[in-house]
Amino acid sequence: MKDRKQRSNHPHNSRVDTHSYKNRHIWVWVISIVALLAVAGAAYFASVYFRTKSAVDKTYDPKTAVKTTGEFDGKKKFAVLLMGTDTGALDRTEKRGRTDTMILAVVNPAKKRYTLVSIPRDTMAQMVGSESFKTEKINAAYELGGARMSMDSVSKLINVPIKYYAVVNMGGINIRPTLSFEYGGYIFKKGKLTHMGGAGALAYSRMRYDDPRGDYGRQERQRQVITTLIKKAVSISSLSNLDSILTSVSSNVRTNLPFSAMQQIAMNYRSCANSSSSDYLHGYNAMIDDAAYQVQPTSELQRISNLVRKELGLPKEMISNNETFQNEKNIANGFSFKSEKTQHYHIYDYTEEGDN
Repeated sequence: MKDRKQRSNHPHNSRVDTHSYKNRHIWVWVISIVALLAVAGAAYFASVYFRTKSAVDKTYDPKTAVKTTGEFDGKKKFAVLLMGTDTGALDRTEKRGRTDTMILAVVNPAKKRYTLVSIPRDTMAQMVGSESFKTEKINAAYELGGARMSMDSVSKLINVPIKYYAVVNMGGINIRPTLSFEYGGYIFKKGKLTHMGGAGALAYSRMRYDDPRGDYGRQERQRQVITTLIKKAVSISSLSNLDSILTSVSSNVRTNLPFSAMQQIAMNYRSCANSSSSDYLHGYNAMIDDAAYQVQPTSELQRISNLVRKELGLPKEMISNNETFQNEKNIANGFSFKSEKTQHYHIYDYTEEGDN
């Protein structure tokens, strides 16, 4: 008994017991705090997940749905047609106007990059899916037949498969303008970091006549806006303004990419967002009836077709469509793609004389 009492009162043992108790007490608190943080974190991220899914689900267009299972595994290449409009919020009635911007984005995970190819809005093209043979400016496809006609018309124009699209009202970005100009009530200063809302971004990417490079300068600005939007979308800092971004997304985007596909793209193709290249169709100004168009020489359509097909891992194919048929007919009747003058270009009936 005496020995047990002496042991229990030994100063060293007392310090050990007290120290051990304190350690256990601290670890209980640490574990409790970690557990609480884990639960809170899980609740927060669950909230973010469901809020994001709810917003993205509102952007989904089931009318143009395609199979996406296994398509975005981080290895497969794919293309998305990006279109910009100025028709206001894209409500569920999907009131359509013409697209001011048409850019084909090709994602190539093998090269860890994406390529943006601009399609000039005034490009003469067959409206694929129209009840009868019809050529219009390519930007009319969305107004006439929605996203399906836009995808099919661009696909036929440059002979590449296009299954996915996104139409957006652009905005909420910071950009350094490539030149100084005023347009639509907005003032842009070359090189000055400028915050642009939807209307401002549209005005910036829309101006053509005061740009010394004309439509090509405008296409460069359009690609700049799209590139900035992509970089912003994959930025972690976007989470700090999540609610306003989700509200904007749900009312200003339409796409046939479901939420599950977007998740896979975000997870599996993130490295592709850091590097990009760009190109565009180089057309010639021409008058068709009383309207100003751009017509694309066959060699240029073939060049862009080769470029995109290579990025998609597809073999080259000789391009043959309405546009190459019209070019052949017009050249035979005196039209020259070597002339810098604006010439008249005639549309021949492709359904009767063409090969389709």
